[in-house]
Amino acid sequence: MTDPAYDYDLFVIGAGSGGVRASRIAAGYGARVAVAEEYRVGGTCVIRGCVPKKLLVYGSHFAEELQDAANYGWTVEKMTFDWPTLRDAVAKDVDRLNAAYTNTLNSNKVEHFLERATITGPNSVKLASGREITAKYILVAVGAWPVMPEIEGVEHCITSNEVFHLESLPRRVVIAGAGYIALEFAGIFNALGSHVTVVNRSETILRGYDAALRDRLLQITMARGIEYKFNCGFERVEKQEDGSLLVFMKGQPDPLHADAVLVATGRRPKTDGLGLENAGIALGAHGEIVVDEGAQTSCPSIFAVGDVTNRVQLTPIAIREGHAFADRVFGGKDTRVSYDCIPSAVFSQPPLASVGLNEAQAREKLGSNVKIFTSDFRPMKNIFGHRPERGLYKLVVDAQTDKVLGVHLIGPDAPEVLQAAAIAVKAGLTKADFDATVALHPSMAEELVLMR
Repeated sequence: MTDPAYDYDLFVIGAGSGGVRASRIAAGYGARVAVAEEYRVGGTCVIRGCVPKKLLVYGSHFAEELQDAANYGWTVEKMTFDWPTLRDAVAKDVDRLNAAYTNTLNSNKVEHFLERATITGPNSVKLASGREITAKYILVAVGAWPVMPEIEGVEHCITSNEVFHLESLPRRVVIAGAGYIALEFAGIFNALGSHVTVVNRSETILRGYDAALRDRLLQITMARGIEYKFNCGFERVEKQEDGSLLVFMKGQPDPLHADAVLVATGRRPKTDGLGLENAGIALGAHGEIVVDEGAQTSCPSIFAVGDVTNRVQLTPIAIREGHAFADRVFGGKDTRVSYDCIPSAVFSQPPLASVGLNEAQAREKLGSNVKIFTSDFRPMKNIFGHRPERGLYKLVVDAQTDKVLGVHLIGPDAPEVLQAAAIAVKAGLTKADFDATVALHPSMAEELVLMR
């Protein structure tokens, strides 16, 4: 299998979820594999993304759960919160995961270089130390990076990269954007006691999700104290003598006062400075590496997986793409990734989760041949919390075939419920199949099989 004409059979640039999976599987097939990572092994998800963010979500949930505890007979005295304790606990777990990913590479005999690598040709890379390396195949898996606005004072803003390292909990937080990253951090800071203002250039939050879920989340988060400024854009950010910030917005006479300004307006493939032009690799309109169904770029010996291709920016997709690449190139298996019925979740407060077509997409595709089933209910968990918040479950069904085209949920633990429902949608089950399933009572998930 190995080719002595090259230093390695595979050289991977980027040790995130996709790169590590591809490296491990390729090495398992007997390939000589090396990986270069300029920061820490694990990638965005593990180091500065979904994993540490979910831990912050868990930590912030205690704010309402401790308050609810009294209604269940518990006495909680001197309830206080210490941001450095949570921050450092999350950082410690990131260290653990970084070590675990590194051990994965070591145990699979994948050599790794903790330095930046750039492409110098179809079969060659150069490390930051100056060493030049050849490889039969090169895989680019460098992910994406937060987009920053070109405004005065942007250096005073932070992104989801830096938010995990704040010295103290900001009393006032202004967040630019209304996508999943923005609303997840809005929920975290709001629950921890910060005053949160979300500034969005349009009047729509969470584009792509079902409108009913978006509306419900907006109502609940506003009731929880999160403020929204729609159809607004940042003009400039000024730092005051006391360290606080003034956020000036276009068309708004008065600035917002903040202690932290978080920019969460999207992520762009991290292709700048990679030397892609040295191998004639074509880029798309957003700087993404253009690949075919087999993850191959316009250079036959170079492939790309994960967020850098801007196909679907989700960790499980990057992992599957990396695995499929290694299967095809080194394992002789024609493994392909299906992009149909990909489940997704927003760990807002409350969270929402979705799989398949939303109502608008289904009606655009099928016209009037769509049936909608909903369950609008008060979760049992909220009863003793004296919160009027209601959950909403929604099924989108093909009226002619009875096939369930989409499942959309908002409410406590919605992502946990959605994972099982996603299997049903992927398998092409019908509404009759849902109806024939006995309800698991008492649970929120039972609402999925009780809609009539």
